[in-house]
Amino acid sequence: MKKRFVAVVAAFAAIAVLGVLAFARPGMSSDGVELTRQADGSMILADLGSDAPVLDVFEDFDCPVCKDMHNRVDATIQRLAREGKVKVVFHAVTIFRDEPMRSNSIRAAAAARCVPEQNWLAFRDALYAMQPAPHGVASGFTVEELVAAARKAGASVDACVESQAYADEHLAETAKIPLEGTPTVLLDGRMLGGEVFDPVALERLITDGGGVRV
Repeated sequence: MKKRFVAVVAAFAAIAVLGVLAFARPGMSSDGVELTRQADGSMILADLGSDAPVLDVFEDFDCPVCKDMHNRVDATIQRLAREGKVKVVFHAVTIFRDEPMRSNSIRAAAAARCVPEQNWLAFRDALYAMQPAPHGVASGFTVEELVAAARKAGASVDACVESQAYADEHLAETAKIPLEGTPTVLLDGRMLGGEVFDPVALERLITDGGGVRV
């Protein structure tokens, strides 16, 4: 069962990466590292002209373990991407079925789709910093909080956030991904384990070619 799950997620990730070439912004430099939003809402930080390995990060903004991973390794992941050593694809998903976590997650992810590329990483940082706690009890990520966080990140997208314009699209895309939990991290299609919380181990795995091509 787990092998089938990995294979399905890996296939989805491979399709997503192929899609970025089709949906990159016109005039985008082929040898520059930029953040680009794909048609499915995922965000890719990469030099699209390189043959660097692909790191797919599936995350739920209301997931405390995702926050822990973000705090531990995000700086390393972004540095490696900007050095052209890895192509990072961020997939925001909603993994929770119970409230208030499910609604928290949907509001945050829908708001993230409103935020332009140039402000998105700062907004993502803000989401994890303001994650509702205690998990499973606290309601949060109110539209007012999300509007304020977007403005602080440099994006004035009040109407989009307040209307939750992308909530349905976010849920539709999430439903296509057979995740068992978050964070789920794949390196060239291979699911990673505890090394995703260790910046040294993760960097070694990425730069030493620990992934397998799909």
